[in-house]
Amino acid sequence: MAMRKPAERSAYNGSQHNEAKRAGFSACFTEAQWKNIVELMLERRVEAGSLLFSEGEAANKLYCVLSGKIKLRKSTEDGKQFVLSILQSGDLIGSTEAGSVYGFSAEVAEEARIGVLLWKDVEQLLLTSGELAVRWMNGMALQQRIAESKFRDLLLYGKPGALASTLIRLANSYGVLRRDGVEISLRLTNAEMAEFIGTTRESVNRMLASLKDEGIVAVRSGLITITDQAALRRICGCPECPACPKEVCRI
Repeated sequence: MAMRKPAERSAYNGSQHNEAKRAGFSACFTEAQWKNIVELMLERRVEAGSLLFSEGEAANKLYCVLSGKIKLRKSTEDGKQFVLSILQSGDLIGSTEAGSVYGFSAEVAEEARIGVLLWKDVEQLLLTSGELAVRWMNGMALQQRIAESKFRDLLLYGKPGALASTLIRLANSYGVLRRDGVEISLRLTNAEMAEFIGTTRESVNRMLASLKDEGIVAVRSGLITITDQAALRRICGCPECPACPKEVCRI
């Protein structure tokens, strides 16, 4: 039986998009500019576990997360899976170059509303406003900085540094302030944590156990709380803000 294509409709709803503070890619634009972009989108509702696209498909569309969470995955030739990001409301997904192919797959981690943009519509809009085009390029540059900083942490500070960096980024993206530290509200298994840094679940078990023994993190009901962020920063050589702003230091 053929799968039904999710219904698509205009993604613009003025009150809905003005209520919440914009974040991620959407925060690069003024309210009026973002409204113009959202009016070009067709909205899709997608269920958890489904794929927006697979690695290697033609990248003729861009996707904006309006609600929910999207997990970006990258496969290696030997079959290993890396999690590149877990995106949320305001984030943009897709290739930065029209006519290319997707270099990763996008899996729906939590039921989501997605705004679909066609490249031809984006190009036409960018031609109408030099300021909007500059802000779009700034948004693309921000996404590049985020990716480069993740690779830096993994390459320069090994697996412990990559895990420390991932925890800090998760706290910046999904952190809730508690009395004893910052709780990461996103529930992840150790196997899922391992996919962020290209290691095994057993290695993450050992590294987290060491961090708990040192009083740097605590784990309660499956949620990680960072109790000593300064110690995590030392492990991954993470500079203090504003050298590495939260706009860049995110998952």
